[in-house]
Amino acid sequence: MRVVSGSRKGTPLKSLTGNLTRPTSDKVKESIFNMIGPYFDGGIVVELFGGSGSLSIESLSRGVDEAYIFEKNPKACTIIRENVEKCRFTDEVHIIRNDARNAVKSLQSSNVLVDLLFIDPPYAEDKYYDLALEFVQAGLLSDNAIVICEHEKQLTLPESFGEYIKTKNPIYGNSAISIYMK
Repeated sequence: MRVVSGSRKGTPLKSLTGNLTRPTSDKVKESIFNMIGPYFDGGIVVELFGGSGSLSIESLSRGVDEAYIFEKNPKACTIIRENVEKCRFTDEVHIIRNDARNAVKSLQSSNVLVDLLFIDPPYAEDKYYDLALEFVQAGLLSDNAIVICEHEKQLTLPESFGEYIKTKNPIYGNSAISIYMK
């Protein structure tokens, strides 16, 4: 796994060994960013279920200003921190060791307005995709925000989360990506 493009292109990234996290493959990551970017002029990314932090790091490498990564596993938080330091993004990244279900409350207290929201929970945990609607209802998404959900291809996510409508739903092997925009 590596940073695919941008200022940190080619930098190798670590991931947690075992099956506690499921890193997004470089191929899928590149496809996601080709659909939503591929480059950005600032903004804030939030990555729920951070794992290795690779989606936030990729976003920063492509021009996003700041990232908030939520991860409750302390070992995964250590891996994220190592990857962030290796890519020299320590000032831009906030690693929050907390359950993703607390993200809305945490971000509301920081007055954060999100431009990219990545939701990539463990595949067996379908209930976490409803966090997208919580972000919409809390008014935490910017007018041009994009919500990106990675999930099992057998799982059909809703056609919308509030005013955010599913615009793309490509499948890659056993994974699918659902992209929502206003």
